[in-house]
Amino acid sequence: MARETIEALFEENRRFPPPADFAAGALVNTPAAYAEASGDPRAWWAAQAETLEWRRRWEHVLDWSDAPFARWFTGGTLNVTESCLDRHVRSQPDKVAFFWEGEPGDTRTITYAELHAEVCRFSSALSQLGVRKGDRVAIYMGMVPELPVAMLACARLGAAHTVVFGGFSAEALSDRISDTAATVLVTCDGAWRSGQVVPLKEMADEALEGGTTIQSVVVVQRTGHGAKMSDGRDVWYHDVVADQPDQFPAVECASEDLLYLLYTSGTTAKPKGIVHTCAGYLLGTAVTHRLCFDLKPDDVYWCTADIGWVTGHSFVVYAPLANGATSVIYEGAPQHPDRDRFWAIVERYGVSKLYTAPTAIRTFMKWGRQLPDRHDLSSLRLLATVGEPINPEAWMWYHEVIGGGRCPVVDTWWQTETGQLMIAPLPGLTETKPGSATFPLPGIAADVVDESGRSVPLGRGGYLVITEPWPAMARSLYGDPDRFVETYWSRFSRPEEGRWVYFPGDGAKRDSEGYYWLLGRVDDVMNVSGHRISTMEVESALVDHEAVAEAAVVGRSDDRTGQAIAAFVTLEGDRVGDESLMAQLREHVSKKIGKIARPASIVFTDDLPKTRSGKIMRRLLQDISEKRQLGDVTTLANSDVVHEIAQRAATQQDEN
Repeated sequence: MARETIEALFEENRRFPPPADFAAGALVNTPAAYAEASGDPRAWWAAQAETLEWRRRWEHVLDWSDAPFARWFTGGTLNVTESCLDRHVRSQPDKVAFFWEGEPGDTRTITYAELHAEVCRFSSALSQLGVRKGDRVAIYMGMVPELPVAMLACARLGAAHTVVFGGFSAEALSDRISDTAATVLVTCDGAWRSGQVVPLKEMADEALEGGTTIQSVVVVQRTGHGAKMSDGRDVWYHDVVADQPDQFPAVECASEDLLYLLYTSGTTAKPKGIVHTCAGYLLGTAVTHRLCFDLKPDDVYWCTADIGWVTGHSFVVYAPLANGATSVIYEGAPQHPDRDRFWAIVERYGVSKLYTAPTAIRTFMKWGRQLPDRHDLSSLRLLATVGEPINPEAWMWYHEVIGGGRCPVVDTWWQTETGQLMIAPLPGLTETKPGSATFPLPGIAADVVDESGRSVPLGRGGYLVITEPWPAMARSLYGDPDRFVETYWSRFSRPEEGRWVYFPGDGAKRDSEGYYWLLGRVDDVMNVSGHRISTMEVESALVDHEAVAEAAVVGRSDDRTGQAIAAFVTLEGDRVGDESLMAQLREHVSKKIGKIARPASIVFTDDLPKTRSGKIMRRLLQDISEKRQLGDVTTLANSDVVHEIAQRAATQQDEN
């Protein structure tokens, strides 16, 4: 019998069918799409591919002869910007592509015709700077319209872009430039964040010290705080586009030509550059965006992610534009100048589809519902989450407070490496459960397996795997195909049998009805007295308590149990943490998932250490719990909180 590898402890029985009025008009409201896709996945994807703008139609849907290196739509040619821009300029030139709002309050409204013209001007400028098909261009910018313009201009030229998140250090930028041998860097003089200027150009200059492949630096003037310009290398964006034509012919690209490289966060040693190519990536993102967000022509869609992450690549830039959507882009922090900034934006632009992270939702919960209650959020029709598993109570708060109980909640699982959504509900069809990503999407084959790769029974936990190729899948790691195979395809594949299985590194369980529940990275599984317990399940149990706004859990060494559970908890409103509340929380966890999951220690804190993208840095919490020297905190959004937590943890005693 298959052995359970991660225990499935937390149960959630609340269910939410699609609202009747939503389902009636939904793009998908019958199971036919699942049946068609499962019957012949390649034919189903081929039918979806007809929605793209092709120069030459493909000859073969999928070449899997060199697995796990996939080749989709071989023989086909296209330029992704013709699907994202040109065809919409022909059909709806005056439709808004982006409503952009800067943190200081300045705004821009950009139509498809205007976006196309600006992309053409910058394509021409990059061409004059020597950029050719196959070259690499590095982009290090804040959330300004020129960022998607730069990405699309590269794509129009057939050059690959690598966007480096504007919160990363000069060293991280330097590593990525070195790995790609980029010849041009596009950056800003600075970016606004929480009312302060992030000195991007200054950090870019530091990254280029000591020799580099960069020949030209294009600088967007955003903050006006000044930037040191190097003669012969640095040029202002507004100068190089000033006299350029508003038409530039798109370069014909093969379906498998390189579109972009994106380096996974938290990499050590040699950066790990994820390779995404043109046709399959654009198709996978566009199809899953259209179906999972039930995208309609009059929608105003807002994905709050930074474009520096894959969510921004796929669901701020490429998929919405391929689908002809109107999107919102916001430059700054959600608490500036006030903590209701997001809800003011939803009200101002009439946002109908909102896509944000569970970490942000838990932060909004902590700030209180009085902030969203100030605003008219009645334009919202659908809510979605991305980035990590969402605990049920955050799901419920999002559904009830932000969505008014009327909006389907689409919890999505996917990765930088998958490119597209993989497991998520179809909002007009799927009955949802708070905290579950529900089922693999049409065209996606997934499973939950034990350590030997055997499928585990329903109701059990194990390792999430993808068993068949999909269009937007990463093609390799840049310059390191052996590492690609070893990292993602070696654990459960059987090459001698022709069986290739993708392992994303996540744990999961399926309940008795087959719903998928993501349990986080398997690295985050704790081994307590021989029980393998997911940190996510304990965190969900803690946040289920009415006093708790957010929680993070790590395992630390323990002589008696192997690992002990250390919890870090932020409380709702003005609640105060004391011994009595600690006892309540331990008992609450015991009732929700069992005594084995009772935290040995609980530290109350005003905040948790998070990156600028909103992810909790559990590694630092583990350093604190193990009383190790703290790791690097320079990329945190709130580095000051780490030392405060360490001081509180130092006085914490375990439960007797």
